Amino acid sequence: MDFIFMLTRDDRTVTDCLDVLDDIAGLGITHIGFKDVGVDADTLARLHTRIRALGATSYLEVVSTDRAQALASVRTAVELGVDQLLGGTWIDDTLPLLRGTGIAYLPFAGEPLGHPTRLAGGPDRIAADCRRAEAAGCAGVDLLAYRATDADPLDLVRAARAATGGRLVVAGSIASTERIRALADAGADAFTIGSAAFDGSLRPRAGTLRAQLAPVLEAVRAPVR
Repeated sequence: MDFIFMLTRDDRTVTDCLDVLDDIAGLGITHIGFKDVGVDADTLARLHTRIRALGATSYLEVVSTDRAQALASVRTAVELGVDQLLGGTWIDDTLPLLRGTGIAYLPFAGEPLGHPTRLAGGPDRIAADCRRAEAAGCAGVDLLAYRATDADPLDLVRAARAATGGRLVVAGSIASTERIRALADAGADAFTIGSAAFDGSLRPRAGTLRAQLAPVLEAVRAPVR
């Protein structure tokens, strides 16, 4: 299972994202993402260039639940040339914007609401959205399982896994190795962590970012049970 380190806190890219990249250099993190809010366009461009220089796969995750703003994020992803675009629900509007770019698109399954984003929809809705995304040609789905309002998070992951052969990324509120292991058992292909690393939730008594990320890296590198 892949660990996608999001350079974000509270659904915004952290203002010192470039310094953070320096701090995590050498940890072997090969999947790094961000959002197109929180820093200016020049910083985003420099950030993406440096992520690529590290040899990592780059991700932009759509924040807005407003159609026009979400599609503006898609255009930013195209301008930057990210590897994968996460989030958003306007599949029919997004895929034409990505045509010919090579960017893999993984829309949200379910109904994202508010900010910070919550997820409405039970297992049947999630499964139906996964099938719709796959039929449209998406590379997979982005699932805010632990922000669910209508169902058990792992029930949503299992429903998504059963409904799609595409890549299943679980994002949001993953703040413990127990949740990481549970996601692996439920069939997730990747998960994101951002705020939990920056606010100290992963190791409450540890002070450095490297210390926060250590148990996450240990968990993903552990042998499959």
